[in-house]
Amino acid sequence: METDKLKLKRQSLNVWDMLKGEKDDAFMFCDGYKLFLDKSKTEREAAEHITALAEKEGFKSIDHYIDNKLTLKPGDKVYSLYKGKQVVMFKMGRVNPEKGFLMVGSHIDAPRLDLKQSPLYEDGKLSFFKTHYYGGIKKYQWITTPLAIHGTIIKEDGNAIKVSIGEDEKDPVFFITDLLPHLSKDMMVKKLGDAVEGEMLNLLIGSIPFEDKEEKERFKYNILLLLHEKYGIIEEDFTSAELEVVPAGQARDAGMDRSMVGGYGQDDRVCAYTSLKAIFDAENHKKSIFAIFADKEEIGSVGDTSMSSKFFENFVYEILSLTEDKNPDMAIRRSLQNSKFLSADVNAAVDPNFANTHDKYNAVYLGEGVAITKYTGVRGKSSSNDAHAEFMAEIRRLLNKNKILWQVGELGKVDMGGGGTIAFIPAAFGMDVIDCGIGLLSMHSPWEISSKGDIYMLYKAFKAFYESDM
Repeated sequence: METDKLKLKRQSLNVWDMLKGEKDDAFMFCDGYKLFLDKSKTEREAAEHITALAEKEGFKSIDHYIDNKLTLKPGDKVYSLYKGKQVVMFKMGRVNPEKGFLMVGSHIDAPRLDLKQSPLYEDGKLSFFKTHYYGGIKKYQWITTPLAIHGTIIKEDGNAIKVSIGEDEKDPVFFITDLLPHLSKDMMVKKLGDAVEGEMLNLLIGSIPFEDKEEKERFKYNILLLLHEKYGIIEEDFTSAELEVVPAGQARDAGMDRSMVGGYGQDDRVCAYTSLKAIFDAENHKKSIFAIFADKEEIGSVGDTSMSSKFFENFVYEILSLTEDKNPDMAIRRSLQNSKFLSADVNAAVDPNFANTHDKYNAVYLGEGVAITKYTGVRGKSSSNDAHAEFMAEIRRLLNKNKILWQVGELGKVDMGGGGTIAFIPAAFGMDVIDCGIGLLSMHSPWEISSKGDIYMLYKAFKAFYESDM
């Protein structure tokens, strides 16, 4: 009996071979994605931008339904914004909620530098802000890089002041200084991870002293004066502020062929944007569908705006209370246990410059489509969800049916390191969960690299999932 060789062996394909007729669509889609990155440098900005786009698409705040005692009907579109940092969106389907939901969950925080609570000081006749890094970074990547300051200052009277300095071409930018090679003998013999210490990540912000020479801290005082003139704040206001230092500048096309996107925060805002667009565009979905945008994943999903908080569960309870179900306490248990959840997060694509970090037979490659990660975790799959083979088969069947290019891959070699996602958190409800995203180069750096073809495939995958019969 002759065997079809093409069916026996799984073929490694390139995303652009499958997108021959859709290249312009993919490029246009990524124009919107780059704009999203530019407007979403922080989790607060991302949440604000997501809700603004949702309202344009006809989504209404859940408070509108609660306050007016309205009942949710098939086709209704609802969202909830929590503490300015977490968003959940919902579209009502035709199937009884107890049959389960289809959910895609991503995170909108990203590695960065946070200003400390008492950040401003002067030294060496210069003014600085002290920072504390957030999430996993390589500290040396942040020095001598143009940086911007984004965030919110809450004054004692409760008034909020938004801050964004360094993005407009007329704005100043900020730098963390480095030592010149001529004097770096001692520094150059240190391990890469030790050469730049956390307490050295001090942001240079000024060099002009206050004109009154009787003032003891002339350089610091001059900065305080400038901040008071622009924002009306005093030094104590820093204690109730969230000011984040991020790379300055817009996301850009990368490569001579413009096939890639270079930009900050693509882990995990690439999944946030693609799932957002997918829930907007999903049609004729039988089951109700969710898009979740969580905070604080980069520090272990802890805190009240993280996926671990009760906000998501409470939102589902509110949704069920707005349906005709008379027993939401039981319905929430059944509906969540019967749900399917895509933990939308990125994976580390193979970089030929560092090829020894991956098992090449079980690795994600840039330009080979959607990345399905059955398990993450550290070494022995610690802190991993490890999806069931049955759900893996469902996802595989869905993607193949919709001609969506996909690949499987682990997060590096077994003992190399590892990492986690939000997958284990929704799995605690008993639902099927699997990690699904794309591969990135230079992940967690100030400028990450993605493939436009992969991004477009991910959008198509999320849309197909929402419209599926799972």
